[in-house]
Amino acid sequence: MTVQRPEPVQVIKQRRDSALRGLLSGVPYIAYLGIQFDRRGDELTAILPFDEKLIGNPALPALHGGVTAAFLEVAAIIELAWGSLWEEIEAGRIDPTADMAPVRLPKTIDFTVDYLRSGLPRDAYARARINRSGRRYASVHVEAWQDNRARLFAQGTGHFLMPQPPGTPSD
Repeated sequence: MTVQRPEPVQVIKQRRDSALRGLLSGVPYIAYLGIQFDRRGDELTAILPFDEKLIGNPALPALHGGVTAAFLEVAAIIELAWGSLWEEIEAGRIDPTADMAPVRLPKTIDFTVDYLRSGLPRDAYARARINRSGRRYASVHVEAWQDNRARLFAQGTGHFLMPQPPGTPSD
């Protein structure tokens, strides 16, 4: 009996990073805003590097509220999509090193943002937590901070329509 050796950790890491890059490349707005994602295992942290074009009020200066909302919403959508993609990759149903079909992203039903303080002209970070994710519907909470994770500058809650697998009949 032959024992199959596990894949080297670098191969697994490269496969997961490739899948995340593929997911992000399908959304040009993410690139326009400059949003990046730091992946540690299955956990994602969204990063919004500071750029002058993100300032809404130059007198303060403060991040534009629309940029803040978009950052939170992108973090939530990518977290949902990554959760589904992660399960498929780990189960061996998707090979992210092969040409992947574009991933169908969840569609926003509603998204509420609480602006807790002005976003300063510096890098921002966000983490999304999935409260519920079913076959059709998901609920996500997102928190954003800058220098101190305990001092949030914004948070959001959203509800999303989950994409149906191809070939699934609609009601």
